[in-house]
Amino acid sequence: MTATHESHREGSIVVPDASSIRNVVVVGAGQMGSGIAQVCAQAGRTVWLTDAADSALDRARTGITTSAGKLHAKGAIDDAAKAGAESITYEASLDAIPWDSIDIAIEAIVELEDAKRELLIALDQRLPETALLASNTSSISITRLAAATQRAPRVIGMHFMNPVPVLELVEVIAGLDTAPAVVDVIAAFARDLGKVPVIASDQPGFITNRILMPMINEAFVCLHEGVGTPEAIDDAMRLGMRHPLGPLALADLIGLDTCLSIMDVLHRDLGDGKYRPSPLLRQYVDAGRLGRKSGRGVYEYNR
Repeated sequence: MTATHESHREGSIVVPDASSIRNVVVVGAGQMGSGIAQVCAQAGRTVWLTDAADSALDRARTGITTSAGKLHAKGAIDDAAKAGAESITYEASLDAIPWDSIDIAIEAIVELEDAKRELLIALDQRLPETALLASNTSSISITRLAAATQRAPRVIGMHFMNPVPVLELVEVIAGLDTAPAVVDVIAAFARDLGKVPVIASDQPGFITNRILMPMINEAFVCLHEGVGTPEAIDDAMRLGMRHPLGPLALADLIGLDTCLSIMDVLHRDLGDGKYRPSPLLRQYVDAGRLGRKSGRGVYEYNR
């Protein structure tokens, strides 16, 4: 963090004010990481989006430009926000990031604990001492992730909703050693991005996926048992419960592999059989039917 940034102290911890979080690195250029980078850039932050796969960066660049263009055409964002989204820097290597100037790094890679821990270790080693480190995990313990680093008081969960440019909610999750002031700063930062922060405790699945994923899993159980066709199950929830998407279509949007990973976390960490993943959900993932991102999940999609 540069010397000109405003900050305040909590004990021996120097914490930046939300308005001083100007330079942002987002790691992972999938649908979540791309969306996070977009909303940060639209909010006037300088953003680097990095991913080891050039193809992911190419898709992200195209997707962000298209998304920002549509939002601008609808009047949802102004000229400056659109220009911000178009100014993101895309890098295939962590070594290309100007780490000395970074205020926060946001991890948005695959929902696997070992992969996230390995990445957080690498980011921890590169970031300035006062920088914050956030994970977009949708289910994994922030306490365990933070323990892999040397900056646990500055590590926090920042769980955005998909699609990020559209949905307002951000779950903010403190680990056991996260400094309370960091929670306040990240909540304020989320508001600066145009989001509504909700504080959740560091429990498996937090609030959203503790409720949502068992519903999606039960939809797969119903499909497996022949209770209804995919269309019937989704229509029942859309038309009867006013959900914008049925649970199976929503699973395809989220990614069936992500849904399975979250159910595995819930089942393992809570130790309750009611969270056991549907065998059909696991079978779809084993077959590579991951949803929209693979072109086929419960439904088929044109890629």
